[in-house]
Amino acid sequence: MDLISQRLQQIKGNIVAACQRSGRNPKEVQIVAVTKYVDMETTRRALDAGLVHIGESRAQEAVPKWKELGGRGVWHFIGHLQSNKAKAVAGRFTYVHSLDRYSLAKELSRRSVANGQATKCMIQVNISGEKSKHGLKPDELLEFARESAELPQLEIEGLMTMAPVTDDPEEVRPIFRHLKTLQQELQRLGDPKLSVPHLSMGMSRDYIIAVEEGATFVRLGSVLVGTQPQKA
Repeated sequence: MDLISQRLQQIKGNIVAACQRSGRNPKEVQIVAVTKYVDMETTRRALDAGLVHIGESRAQEAVPKWKELGGRGVWHFIGHLQSNKAKAVAGRFTYVHSLDRYSLAKELSRRSVANGQATKCMIQVNISGEKSKHGLKPDELLEFARESAELPQLEIEGLMTMAPVTDDPEEVRPIFRHLKTLQQELQRLGDPKLSVPHLSMGMSRDYIIAVEEGATFVRLGSVLVGTQPQKA
């Protein structure tokens, strides 16, 4: 069995177990294969292994992969996005996980209108407050979400956060729990444009905790596809 397929089987088992512990349906959880550190061939092998969702964070490196693979898969832009790169992302990436400022929301909306194809966005929230991380402060979320949801061809699908790097995954549980609380606050508004069904949280170190706390997208790189091209 291919190494990626072996890893995927183990990860799926971990997700099922995490869902059983938290009373969730494993079908609610989607794996985003983070392929930003691996080559096109490894990305192709991830798709061949049955993965659907592909995560990239640099438009200039991702677009050639997207073209070479003929549009296979559902592509997610997961890194910090400069407004001048919105043209390359809109129309190719179904999801943007890093919406964190209104100028970017307007530019994505403009490009999406021009393409005639909506862009689904996760609003990035900096729960931990780390200066090294992008994202809104939690108390900025409500106003930003309301304004962004009114832009044409921009669909607010959920929230995203990045937890601090720690040797003990349990330490990040409050971060994920806080994002879930923010999701519930938006949902209580009753605005159909802010149903925010998705939570993008959890990476290779802490995805099991994230699933237990409500993640619907987990972004997995090293634990799944590695950080170097993988030989068949």
